[in-house]
Amino acid sequence: MSLPFGPYHAVIADDHAVVRDGLRAILESIGEVEIVGEAENGLEAISLAKEKKPALLTLDAAMPLARGMEVFVEVRRWSPETRIIVVTGFTAKGHLADWIAADVDGLFLKSCKPDEMRRGFELILNGGAYVSKSVLSILEQESKIPSLTSRERQVLHLIAEGLNNGEIAERLSVSAKTVDNHRTNMMSKLDVHSIAQLIAYALKEGILDQSQQL
Repeated sequence: MSLPFGPYHAVIADDHAVVRDGLRAILESIGEVEIVGEAENGLEAISLAKEKKPALLTLDAAMPLARGMEVFVEVRRWSPETRIIVVTGFTAKGHLADWIAADVDGLFLKSCKPDEMRRGFELILNGGAYVSKSVLSILEQESKIPSLTSRERQVLHLIAEGLNNGEIAERLSVSAKTVDNHRTNMMSKLDVHSIAQLIAYALKEGILDQSQQL
C-alpha cells in the first residue's frame, strides 16, 4: 500500500523498551515513516505530541504517570490531526469497548502478528481506521457479565481507590448502610466472597479501568 505525501512523523509511547523496539521495526518497515520520539510514560507522550504534532501516535493503554485514556484525550486536544493507535495487553471486553467508544483510529492487542499490525498501520496512515481481528473476536463474544447499576459501579470504583464504607458514604452523600448494601449486592451478583476477589473480578472483566490499579 503506497503512502502519499510522506514522510510521516510518528511517536511511540510504551513503558516497555522491547515493545517500543518492536513497534519501531514495524513502522520503519512501512517506509515513508520517521520516528521522531519515544515516550516511557503518559506525560512524555502528551509532551511529545504537543511538540511534534506527529501524524501517528502508538499508545499503550496503561502508561505510568498518565493513563492511556488521559493521554488520548490530551493528544486529541493539542494535536487533533494525529492518528492515534492503541496497542494494549488488556483483553477485557469492557476495556476494549471503551476504546472503540472513544473513537480511536486503531486498536490492536500486543499479541497481534506484525504483518497484520503493519497492514493496519498503513490503512490508518491513509486515513482509514482498523481494529485487529483478535480485538474483534473478543468484542463479538456474548457478554456473561452480570449488569451493575450506575450507583454500584460508582461504589466499586471508590472501593478500588481504597475508600472504606464511611468515606464512600460521605463522597456519595448517602448512609454507610446504603454503601454496605451496594457492596453486598455486587458481591452476590458477581459471586465473589471478599473485596480482593471483587476488585480482581472487576479488573479481569473490564468493569474497572485496569490502569488505575497499575
